[in-house]
Amino acid sequence: MKKSKIIPISFFVLLIVLFSAFTANNDKKTVDDANSSTAESQAIEYIKEDNILAVNYFDVGQGDCEFIELPNDMCMLIDSGEYGNGDEIISKINYLGYDRIDYVVATHPHSDHIGTMSEIIKEFEIGDIYMPRATSTSSTYQYLLETISNEGLKIHTAKAGKNVYKDNSLSIDILSPSGDEYKDLNNYSVVVKITYDSSSFLFTGDAESLVEKEMISNSYSMLQSDVLKVGHHGSKYSSSNDFIDAVSPEYAVISCGSGNTYGHPHEQALNRIAKSTTNIFRTDKYSDIRFETNGDGTYKYTLNFFDELTVVE
Repeated sequence: MKKSKIIPISFFVLLIVLFSAFTANNDKKTVDDANSSTAESQAIEYIKEDNILAVNYFDVGQGDCEFIELPNDMCMLIDSGEYGNGDEIISKINYLGYDRIDYVVATHPHSDHIGTMSEIIKEFEIGDIYMPRATSTSSTYQYLLETISNEGLKIHTAKAGKNVYKDNSLSIDILSPSGDEYKDLNNYSVVVKITYDSSSFLFTGDAESLVEKEMISNSYSMLQSDVLKVGHHGSKYSSSNDFIDAVSPEYAVISCGSGNTYGHPHEQALNRIAKSTTNIFRTDKYSDIRFETNGDGTYKYTLNFFDELTVVE
């Protein structure tokens, strides 16, 4: 009688374990692929809700860059940080779902505000460009002028009292500069006020105390704003007591680079701002910061927005 081969039970156990591991790995690969695909699709475009005004304070290190998504589906860019930030800024604007920028504001000719603006203008369809009547011999500024000309665009002179846009619920106004002969380029900074029903934002570029006094004299009733982009990266030469009293912000955002050599923000400025609000947010601490409002005077803000971190209402 021929003997039957006896296969040890342990062999079957081994087969089962190997099969289970193979199945689990395939399942894991499928899940990982799905997650990767989802992440990729989410990174392509972020669409804000209708009738929302959203302000993104981009982290560009020691510089300024704000991208505003208006409730009428238009958008505005204020400044662009130093050279080298272009790819990141372009990617973020694309992520937010825009291929056109309706309003571009170059607050003044310093490179930490206009360093990558030429790249951005080349990348997107551009509507109106606003700049102060201030000049610079820097290669960055000259290249910006050349780019604007080559793209067939025109520059609108930014001047106090000019209205950029207005409808029943939304208004974009320029509060400064009012003069033409400032000694410091910072004081040519275009100051923009955006009002959406009961909500308001103020963007001050690098305007210093001299210009703050002018605005108090010329536009006092326009200064009060819920969210203030603090002037000159929190320099002690800006955010004077009288100006902060006039603005009376509920929130203050400071755009500055970690460990910058200027010591921004200065303790003196922080102390003056803190008399009005303790809600002070800095890009060197929280990276990109996003505010959203439906115009009712309340705000949702997101810290580290492009990392999808803490949301506070």
